[in-house]
Amino acid sequence: MSRARQPPLVTGISPNEGAPWTKVTIRGENLGTGHNDLIGLSICGHNCLLTAEWITASKIVCRVGPAKDDKGEIIVTTKSGGLGTSTVSFKLLKPERIGILDQSAVWVDELSYYDMRTDRNKGISPLSLRPANPLGIEIDKGKVPLKDLENMFPRMSGDFTSENFSATWYLMENHSSTSFEQLRVAVANLKKQASKKNEGSLAYVKGGLSTFFEAQDALAAIHQKLESDGTEKVGGSMTQRLENVLNRASETADTLFQEVLGRKDKADSTRNALNVLQRFKFLFNLPLNIERNIQKGDYDVVINDYEKAKSLFGNTEVPVFKKVYSEVETRIEALRKLLLDKLLETPSTLHDQKRYIRYLSDLHAPGDPAWKCIIAQHKWILQLMQNCKEDFIKEQKGTHTLSVAGVGLEMDRSSSLNRISLPAPVKRGGSFQTPKDDSWHYKSPQQVRFVEKLSDVVISQLPNFWKLWISYVNGSLFSEKSGQVEKLKKNARQRQNDFKGMIEEVTRRLVQLVRGALLPSSLTELQLRQYGGWDTKTPLSGAWLTQVIHTVRLSLEALSALEIPNDLLQVIQDLLQDLRVHCLLTTLQHTEEDVKRLAEKEDWVVDNEGITSLPAQFEQCMIQMLQSLKDGSIISRSFSFSLSVDLASPDLFGSIQEDFSSKPEQRLLIILSNCQYLERHTFLNLAEHLEKNSFTTAEKIIRVSIEALRQLDEYLFETYVEKKSDPIVGSLEPGIYAGYFDWKDCLPPTGVRSYLKEALVSIISVHAEVFTVSKELVPRVLSKIIEAVAEEMSRLMQCVSSFSKNGALQARLEICALRDAIEPYLTSESRTSFKQAVEALPQLQSGTDKKLGTVHFK
Repeated sequence: MSRARQPPLVTGISPNEGAPWTKVTIRGENLGTGHNDLIGLSICGHNCLLTAEWITASKIVCRVGPAKDDKGEIIVTTKSGGLGTSTVSFKLLKPERIGILDQSAVWVDELSYYDMRTDRNKGISPLSLRPANPLGIEIDKGKVPLKDLENMFPRMSGDFTSENFSATWYLMENHSSTSFEQLRVAVANLKKQASKKNEGSLAYVKGGLSTFFEAQDALAAIHQKLESDGTEKVGGSMTQRLENVLNRASETADTLFQEVLGRKDKADSTRNALNVLQRFKFLFNLPLNIERNIQKGDYDVVINDYEKAKSLFGNTEVPVFKKVYSEVETRIEALRKLLLDKLLETPSTLHDQKRYIRYLSDLHAPGDPAWKCIIAQHKWILQLMQNCKEDFIKEQKGTHTLSVAGVGLEMDRSSSLNRISLPAPVKRGGSFQTPKDDSWHYKSPQQVRFVEKLSDVVISQLPNFWKLWISYVNGSLFSEKSGQVEKLKKNARQRQNDFKGMIEEVTRRLVQLVRGALLPSSLTELQLRQYGGWDTKTPLSGAWLTQVIHTVRLSLEALSALEIPNDLLQVIQDLLQDLRVHCLLTTLQHTEEDVKRLAEKEDWVVDNEGITSLPAQFEQCMIQMLQSLKDGSIISRSFSFSLSVDLASPDLFGSIQEDFSSKPEQRLLIILSNCQYLERHTFLNLAEHLEKNSFTTAEKIIRVSIEALRQLDEYLFETYVEKKSDPIVGSLEPGIYAGYFDWKDCLPPTGVRSYLKEALVSIISVHAEVFTVSKELVPRVLSKIIEAVAEEMSRLMQCVSSFSKNGALQARLEICALRDAIEPYLTSESRTSFKQAVEALPQLQSGTDKKLGTVHFK
């Protein structure tokens, strides 16, 4: 009795782990005296008394219930011993999820099945349930954005139920920070799951082996009972009745489950439809999303969604998918048209053009949108240029204000020519001289402002046009994923001549419009009707033409900086050359007119150097002309010749002869002094300016100019000398023979006669007159007059047929006296004439006569 009072003790359990409803054998001591003595049995906290079968005091068999604890003790309670203890524990494993159609040796708790539905992944049918965590390790969601994963694994998926499942995507998304050891555990779990699936029915049988044995034992017992009764072959026997019962049970079960299976099929159908909607909600929502993103301008999102839908459903045969995808294609086609319209809109930036072309390339738009854009931009530039000309002509007529093609092209000095990025030498040598006066816009001629605005239009549009072409040729406009880059690049290479023609047309239009405004004579009548129409009654001055040349040259340099081939810019270079020539001729013509008008400003006031203000005014006029030509970069050989002719033209003092009525001889002297100053000073200064301004033919210019000036000087000098020498020379012969003087019959000489004194007085008068104006002219004028006097004296002496002794002495005395009086101004010609005059006299015979002659003749 004392032993029965000892509490039960559990010392072993087999197996020591298992899922709920696993049959276990419990071994120990004092486990009860019989079935009625066993009043309690718990495993892991779950009461298992209902399934317990007492075998002996040291053995009990039962099934483990669905306990809450994963691991716990086995406690046996008996009437005789009370609450027992345990030295071992049982580990409760979580049951595997069993589908409703899977084989199972035990009855499946439907509550567990419906609980599983809450864990299904993305609405997958219970028939295709898969574990939410196939690796069996903790999920650690990473921070890799979904868009990046889609870009790295195009047309793949991180869903392990998808046909396009990518294991790398799944690991990056769910286990980006999982350790290597944990991944090894995951591999072991996968292998275990695979081995279980491979076991198939064997695992099912093995797991329910005890159940099969129990069923076998039950059937064997029934069979033994039937045999002992001997009634299994008698009609209405227990076997027959049992068969009937089983058949009715089978029919009843079929009837009961027919409705259940029908509801199951309907539920599966509904569930599958919901799963399809859930799984493919991207496609069903795509048309509306496309419309919304287009309205927001998120074209990149639309293109990505379309690419994804195309890869998934482009070749689908499912009617509902085909219908929805057809709607998507309709929206995308509308987007293609919208993007093409935006691409061809003007004005537009290069950035927008490239963006729209890339979008159309991604959407596989038909044709060649880039080339269409280039054609549209070309027409836009030509239209801008033509509208610019028409607006200026209307403004010239006072009926319109500037607005080129709806684009406000305000006339300001911050034009594209000033803003464009040019090399440093170009900027240093070609920047506009911006007037400080804000009224420049109103003071400058229409043609000048037109050329500047026209150049501004070209320079603001052509660089982007050229860059668009370069991007078109090298393929950078198109997306690589479109798969059409090489094809489009080939198209671009085939269209090089067409684009070259576009550039040529733009430059030709620029040149023709400028010629129509400034050089109308260089255009045909047909071209003038299209590009002319300007009021050219008042021609532009050289200064404004220089401004125009600046503008055109900067345009040329800006286009050259874009690396546009020189042969496409040749027409602009030709225009520059023609403008330079026109500016040259205009400047020379205006300078010639200014020089001619200088004569009107002559006041005949002589300074200390014997000149008036006219040479200085002339020099200033020429320097201004040179500076103007230099600013316009007008240097040519034709300029050298024209300049040299105009500088020293006789017309320089065209009004001189008109002023001879008052003090003609004195004014001639002033002019001669001015000419002398021009040659010795002014022209040398001009030569320095020519060299300073890089005129390579400065030496020729000065040489030719001095020659022309000397011709003028010689003409004026001869005129003056003639006016002064003629009266003196003319008075010699009448003075010699006054009072019926005769060389054959005259008195002994007592001195020079009056005519010679009068001639000397006249020469002194000329000397005084010249000295008053310019002492530098005195030797030149007097030596020339004395040459004429000496020549006349020689002629008169040679015309005398014979001399008396007194006549010869008188003649020798007068010739020598005259020669000695004007000794400082004698030249070789005048000395020769005096020598010839003396030689025409008879030789002296007596010593006294010789002595007298020696005294007076050297």
